[in-house]
Amino acid sequence: MIYRISLIILLVCILFSCGNSDKNSKKVDYNGAQLDSVLKIFPDSIELLLRHGNEAIENMHFEDAMADGARAYRLDSSRLDTRILYAQALLNKPKYTTEDIFRAQNQFKYIIKKDSKNPRALVGLANTYSFFQDNEKAFKYINQALRIDPKYRDAYLLKGSIYRNLGNFERAVSSYETAVQQDPDFTVGYLWLGSLYEMKEDPICVEYYTTAYRLEPKNPDVIYSLAYAKQMFGKEKSASSLYRKMVRLDSTYYDAYFQLGYMKQFSEKDLDSAMFYYEKVLEVEPKHVETYHNVGLIYEGRKDISNALLSYAKALKNNPEFELTKERVSILKKKR
Repeated sequence: MIYRISLIILLVCILFSCGNSDKNSKKVDYNGAQLDSVLKIFPDSIELLLRHGNEAIENMHFEDAMADGARAYRLDSSRLDTRILYAQALLNKPKYTTEDIFRAQNQFKYIIKKDSKNPRALVGLANTYSFFQDNEKAFKYINQALRIDPKYRDAYLLKGSIYRNLGNFERAVSSYETAVQQDPDFTVGYLWLGSLYEMKEDPICVEYYTTAYRLEPKNPDVIYSLAYAKQMFGKEKSASSLYRKMVRLDSTYYDAYFQLGYMKQFSEKDLDSAMFYYEKVLEVEPKHVETYHNVGLIYEGRKDISNALLSYAKALKNNPEFELTKERVSILKKKR
């Protein structure tokens, strides 16, 4: 099986904090759609931008968070909460740069100079040091935040991420467990725990992903984590059902199509159905290397060497170093 770790493990050192708006302002509860609509009417409302931006970070909608954070900061850079949102958005940019990290670091230092007991800013500053692998300073500011607020969820989340990167499995698990103890509805915490056990190929990961799924049963990323774990541990019928639910929720989630095709090809030996799902993948992502490789294998099995080589050529066009395909091409050329 081409091993593909769940999406969540690729998200390194991300903070998922809710913002602190003006305590004296009247809070109005909106759902996501209402908040989007109201923000379009009042695009310069700092309170709405903070609410929308912080929720975007919590829900991993990082491009929205960047837009909200930058706008709120431009409107009023004197407010510490606009600076915090802006700094966190910089750290969570999909394609952040070293300059972004330094800019975020300077923002957090400014905030702490004004408010030395702000745990969100302290953990944010710690996070910038973790990007540079300066774990001594990262832990210094994390522990400072926990002295102020021993129940601060994101401090434990960042500790867990650092320990994970250091390869300290036990401490990473302990830190993430403490994070979800502070916030039992913290979906991301259960995903992190699941991903740690998944890397260890421990089936207990399914339990953590199941908890995340119960919290967010319509989140395709959460569903994928659970489905993939079930697939890994032999529960392919249940995994297939979850993948199909995913594509009903998001028809562009090509990883679900790929895994459905994979199981049809290698477990059920239903090659026509496998080709159907692989075609779905390529409709959404025409550069998907693993799909071209697996299609090539199907053609090989049918003794259609010309189409096999054509499919392998497409795989190598998108990734010239894909070893599995290079091996098949080498073998086929020797047979000719």
